Amino acid sequence: MVRAASYPGAVTSTALLTDRYELTMLQAALRSGTADRRTVFELFGRALPDGRRYGIVAGARRALDALDDFRFDADVLGHLRAETIVDAPTLDWLASYEFSGDVWGYAEGEAYFPGSPLLIVEGTFGECVLLETLLLSIYNHDSAIASAASRMTGAAGGRPILEMGSRRTHEQAALAAARAAYIAGFDATSNLAAGRVYGIPTVGTSAHAFTLLYDTERAAFAAQVDSLGTGTTLLVDTYHIGEAVRVGVEVTGPELGAVRIDSGDLPHLAHEVRRELDGLGAEHTKIIVTSDLDEYALAGLAAAPVDGYGVGTALVTGSGHPTCGFVYKLVARGDPGSDAPLTPVAKLSSHKSSIGGRKWATRRHGPDGVAEAEEIRVGVPPSGSEQERELLVPLVSKGTRVHDETLDAARDRHRRVVAELPLGARHLTRGEPAIPTEYVTPHATTRDPSPHHE
Repeated sequence: MVRAASYPGAVTSTALLTDRYELTMLQAALRSGTADRRTVFELFGRALPDGRRYGIVAGARRALDALDDFRFDADVLGHLRAETIVDAPTLDWLASYEFSGDVWGYAEGEAYFPGSPLLIVEGTFGECVLLETLLLSIYNHDSAIASAASRMTGAAGGRPILEMGSRRTHEQAALAAARAAYIAGFDATSNLAAGRVYGIPTVGTSAHAFTLLYDTERAAFAAQVDSLGTGTTLLVDTYHIGEAVRVGVEVTGPELGAVRIDSGDLPHLAHEVRRELDGLGAEHTKIIVTSDLDEYALAGLAAAPVDGYGVGTALVTGSGHPTCGFVYKLVARGDPGSDAPLTPVAKLSSHKSSIGGRKWATRRHGPDGVAEAEEIRVGVPPSGSEQERELLVPLVSKGTRVHDETLDAARDRHRRVVAELPLGARHLTRGEPAIPTEYVTPHATTRDPSPHHE
């Protein structure tokens, strides 16, 4: 499978998809002799987007692909030298950069909650700090899309839902959005590149421009059916919907595949069109609706005779939350060459504190299989209880990538995980996280649903 370009133009390294201060921190650490200190970094969110009950993880595979291409080749080093970004000793260090540490993470399609340690990155300070911006940019975007998509697929109630937001976002973001939406249950995409790169089914027939090209709507429909067959989807709201439905059935016969409505009072029009189709003998013709849908509009269409949806702008913008607010923090450090336990470190500034120490994460379930709590274990490995499911899986071991799964596996995980959450998780009304976050230390368990609240 061809990998999607994660970076612009002809650049073949992801090393410059970062902020300048990552490199200046490295330079200072090299000069002071601390760049080789053992460290643990953690990627997490202090809170869910306002009012959301859960989030969905996406971006792990794209992050691993980007890590594979994270190298300081001659072109990158030449740019850093020409712009005097860092000094000569730092350039020499970067020339041989190769991540040699370990990465653990939540698998794609998994749910997350406040404080969930979505990534644990272990290695030297120098090799880990450089990854901050790259990892955050991928996870913040992809998980925001997947989280919105999960709410939308839930609101769709099992009806097919199609991703069609490419024209509303950056061309590369469109590929990532299509992938994240597919993980969270969308059935297909309009984006051909996403189909080629990720194997996502693609869909699409015609826009209003095609109808307007012809002297009559009948001529436009006839041309489309002649090319694509009677199973095609006719766009029926260019002029007058009722007349277009009648003409479409006259052109195709009752075997017309579907009609699409892209404007107006969608619940009302869906009922009108269904009556029209049934009256013309096209009982099996499906109705697809589009037009700036979000999860609330989808919920409002639950009682309408709609067979499928197309969602664009709201999806690729995270339905009002285009980022997850994830951060990447140093949580433990040690001395080079020492096997002594790492020392927890934490940021204590007001409203942006972090919790120090290497974390393990499990999700506790009740006897009925419903999730009860997100347990974050600080310095305490999982107990192995049958009621606790471990959430962190190995992604990279000693610099070698060890995680590689299909999109279908991530889709299946999303389906199982959402089914395990309390029923209230799927409510679209504003509320608290569906389950609390509990911190387990060697001496105590603390229940705190928002320990990182900003």
